[in-house]
Amino acid sequence: MAEIYFFFILLSIFFNKTFPFPSKSFIQRNSHENMLRLMNLSPYENAEELSGQFEGDIIISPKQLNELFKQNSKTGLIDLKYRWTNNIVPYQIKVKDFDTAQIHHIENAIRTLENATCIKFVEYQADVHVNYVWVTGEDGGCYSSVGMQGGRQRLNLQSYKIESGCFRLYTIVHEFIHALGFYHMQSASNRDDYVKIVWKNIQDGAEHNFNAYSADKIHMYGEPYDYESVMHYSDTAFSKNGEKTIIPLTELNDGVTMGQRVKMTQHDIDRINAMYCK
Repeated sequence: MAEIYFFFILLSIFFNKTFPFPSKSFIQRNSHENMLRLMNLSPYENAEELSGQFEGDIIISPKQLNELFKQNSKTGLIDLKYRWTNNIVPYQIKVKDFDTAQIHHIENAIRTLENATCIKFVEYQADVHVNYVWVTGEDGGCYSSVGMQGGRQRLNLQSYKIESGCFRLYTIVHEFIHALGFYHMQSASNRDDYVKIVWKNIQDGAEHNFNAYSADKIHMYGEPYDYESVMHYSDTAFSKNGEKTIIPLTELNDGVTMGQRVKMTQHDIDRINAMYCK
């Protein structure tokens, strides 16, 4: 059986580098190893890459997963049913999960997105809104759905000190950009023109986190591949040996870091505005 599975993995690598996600449930139970690492993060580790979901930090429904893997379907950035109506995103923070400073930091991330784009975030009102983002603080990392799912959808931020783990400002922004409808940068159809995926360094069973999807599913909205995007993996994401799993095919300019969580780039901002405002 192991030999047969390995054969199909080789076929996937040869034809389109697409691996199936190994579960059909919505929120995955994180591994013990990841939970321990989340408790002992280094200052520059991305907590979202250790959160045990699809591509690390994406909650994905069986329906959305099926659409993403179908050759002729349109989903994620393209399908209008996943966009928030009138550019308005209602949200509710589960206040008992956070302290006052954390709540303010979440609000700061929301305002950061709001000030840079045409998106408007409003507090959820039960008598007004049906669809909304529910911000929780459970253990297990940071994760979000991609796009509007219908009804209440979770965006989780495990409790950390401000500017660490899930509470780095731009990690919170990263999760809200998922909620707006964006996958990771290295999922783009043209990513192999810009980065090399080092499959031999990827943790066994984590290969699906490096799938690339066709342009009829994930749209760049005329923006170039962005190594510095707040939505890009770090270069050692899902590494089993500490070696790089993503290598840029061109020398990066000084100061450019893949996987940075200190800012949105202009390309990040322009993609959001192109999706919602034009």
